[in-house]
Amino acid sequence: MQNQNGKASGLLPLFLFVCLFVGSGLITGDFYSLPIVAAALAASVVSLAMNRKEKLSQKTEWFAKGAGHPDIMIMVMIFILAGAFSSAAKAMGAVESTVNLALSFVPGQFMVAGLFIIAAFISVSMGTSTGTIAALAPIAAGISAEIGVPAAYSVAAVVGGAMFGDNLSFISDTTIAAVRTQKTKMSDKFKTNFLIVLPAAVATVILLMVFSAGGHPGAQAGTYSWVKVLPYLGVLIFALLGFNVMAVIFGGIVLAGVIGISDGSLTLHTYLTAITEGIGGMSELIILSLLIGGMAEMMKRNGGIAFLLQFVSRRIRSKKGAEAGIAGLVSAANLATANNTIAIITAGPLAKDLSDRYGIDNRKSASILDIFSCAVQGLIPYGAQMLSAAQIAKISPISILPYSFYPILIGVCGICAIIFRLPRFTEKA
Repeated sequence: MQNQNGKASGLLPLFLFVCLFVGSGLITGDFYSLPIVAAALAASVVSLAMNRKEKLSQKTEWFAKGAGHPDIMIMVMIFILAGAFSSAAKAMGAVESTVNLALSFVPGQFMVAGLFIIAAFISVSMGTSTGTIAALAPIAAGISAEIGVPAAYSVAAVVGGAMFGDNLSFISDTTIAAVRTQKTKMSDKFKTNFLIVLPAAVATVILLMVFSAGGHPGAQAGTYSWVKVLPYLGVLIFALLGFNVMAVIFGGIVLAGVIGISDGSLTLHTYLTAITEGIGGMSELIILSLLIGGMAEMMKRNGGIAFLLQFVSRRIRSKKGAEAGIAGLVSAANLATANNTIAIITAGPLAKDLSDRYGIDNRKSASILDIFSCAVQGLIPYGAQMLSAAQIAKISPISILPYSFYPILIGVCGICAIIFRLPRFTEKA
């Protein structure tokens, strides 16, 4: 049974994980000096060693339950398909053709800002940030080399756009969780949320164009084939039409194979080999997701999550303080669980109590939950979004942080909305 008494010691695994992963990188100057899976494994062992009152068999069952959470399993399936699609599309020349096509029509200084806008549209349509990153991160990495900007810069634009949709999409699980826990309407929450984050989106586009100005806008585009662009174009179109993300990516895998085998750039053997290698390349990310999911469940069982919730809620004295408390609750839960949906589900009931007690509009409380969970999720280097983007682009997730304009700005906009009590609502009878 879950421990309802908050205990700071329950957060020890998270503290150990962050210290090992970030600390080793800061000390050595190389964030690959200690494999992130090794840090997660050590923290997971510590989480299982805690709470000696329970049998190891029971704790192992809890750990497995956390690792097998539906959200974790859906992410794992997306990672598998994303790895296969990325590798198959690259093998048949889709990435090279797509990059050259983009360079032929869009000036280099607008390219990264365009990636952010495209990612935002896709994620709003699909309702998933990880699926959006899977589709666009390979293109972003390829474009960065052509226009003379760091890969981390263009990939960060994709991650930012993906978090835009994760925060606003009508079919995003984070949005659904926020609306359901706060007992409000999806359309009302969307309007309120959009008004708060719109300045962040506009500012991000401007910043991306300004920082791209120092690149090589005159980069020469190579040859491209419209046919080879079809796998990515198909993914973008069907994503915008709102099709299921896994079905969309699977369709992209099949289309890449059909085109590659038809034009001779692939054989059946090389196609299947590319798919296998792509899935294998995601193995570290899949293992890490399972370990973090299990560790989060153990921290919940050991009172760590309850401690965070109690710590924040005890310090609330006013309506504005309650809004800040809701932001702090979901942010702390997100840091601990590395999953914004789980964080909203965890903090949602207490946030609803606070909004009722201090007269906070349900539209505002739902927006605060979603905004701050997405801000944190887009910044933590051990979150699925940063890890998958880094894995695809073959860079460190830490290197993406300095360019993560949008997640930072939506956090700033969320804080401003709390301080200045925005947006203003018409009082209901």
